[in-house]
Amino acid sequence: MKIAVIGGAGVRTVIFINGLLKRYKKLHIDQVVLYDVQEEKQRVIEKLCQHVVSRKQEELKVWAVSDPVEAIAGADYIVTTLRVGGDHSRVVDETIALDLGVIGQETTGVGGFSMAVRTVPVLKEYCELIKKHAPNAWIFNFTNPSGLVTQALRSAGYDRIIGICDAPSSTKFRMARDLGVTEEELYVEFFGLNHLSWIRSVKKKGKEILPELLADDAFLKGVQEFSMFDPELLRSIGFLPNEYLYYYYHREKALANILASGATRGKTIESVNQQMMEELKGMDIGADPEGALQIFLYYMQIRENSYMSIESGLAKRPLLEKGELEVPDGMGYAGVMLDCIEGMQSEEGKYLVLSVENNGSIPGLADGDVVETTCLVSKEGIHPVKVEDVPENCYLLMRMIKMYEKLTVEAINTHSRETAVRALMLHPLVNSYSLAKQLVDKYDEVYGGIFQ
Repeated sequence: MKIAVIGGAGVRTVIFINGLLKRYKKLHIDQVVLYDVQEEKQRVIEKLCQHVVSRKQEELKVWAVSDPVEAIAGADYIVTTLRVGGDHSRVVDETIALDLGVIGQETTGVGGFSMAVRTVPVLKEYCELIKKHAPNAWIFNFTNPSGLVTQALRSAGYDRIIGICDAPSSTKFRMARDLGVTEEELYVEFFGLNHLSWIRSVKKKGKEILPELLADDAFLKGVQEFSMFDPELLRSIGFLPNEYLYYYYHREKALANILASGATRGKTIESVNQQMMEELKGMDIGADPEGALQIFLYYMQIRENSYMSIESGLAKRPLLEKGELEVPDGMGYAGVMLDCIEGMQSEEGKYLVLSVENNGSIPGLADGDVVETTCLVSKEGIHPVKVEDVPENCYLLMRMIKMYEKLTVEAINTHSRETAVRALMLHPLVNSYSLAKQLVDKYDEVYGGIFQ
């Protein structure tokens, strides 16, 4: 079976390949084809991926192509992981927002609006190629803002697409570690939207323990994702939060921390990626592939170490030196995707958190609304877990963001400036017509007239 990666020059591709090595035979996958418009960067990533395979003496075939049709043709699974406009576009998105006193984060913030406007038309073109050259392929969308992008593609009729995010799986991993159990012994049930979700049930070896976890300050401070929040807030909600809810629940703190840091997350990532690629392009990777891999891993460590540290004010972890670094096992995005493929191929199935159509899972949302929720994935299909009761405060926030997403999709499809302003005006991190209008005008100006 074949996996195609559209956006294969992304730095996470190397980690994806390493994670796949443990499972490719079990999943009946024998080849991975990479495609990206950034051909020079793609050649570097291709060499690193091939070294990751050869150093473990595995048989997985990994190579890059310059034609998207060649990558897509005959693929069984396709990963979409794009950044239209490159790393610098993220810096621009965040800076425009911050200049107007608004959080510009690329998924939860208005930077995600700008990224979606640039990205959705390009992804639709790839989806048309997929419909023609690999009509039975499952598409796993890693592209941010994942929920909004998946909503746009689902609404356009591409029904074999699943939104992937590693935040829930990473949270479960850290919860299990803190509780001293394996992940298999812990059931963690999420519901909501991508980067706007809550944990409504935690069962350890079959016993419900969410109430005692909420009452345990040591646990709440011991798990990275929860440590940013005021414990009293979490107890009043009655659920454990997705870490991105920090932007809503502690908005002024997040904004103040970003402004005080002097550098946005996007600027940090851009700088790290530039330094890494300059080093890698300046060496003979073929002559010293392990040295090149250690350079890559060192900069990836810096990148991951900065995650949420600016916004939350949390301390960064110490860095390991080059030569001491192991390739991560691909638990994140790649792990969720591979778990999904494994579930699809199994009779008993697996419980996973995915962005899929609601289909009655969360009451009050339309069947076609893309939600991020716990699903049972098996040969029988993907079935979201039924959520019986949703507290009003959670429901209202979900409805607000879902309406924002759907209006953004409409604005993209119709190139309507008026609809774009209406969408951003609804976003809780904007919540102003005048600000929404200025944001749309600025993004429209910078990106060359994307709205009428």
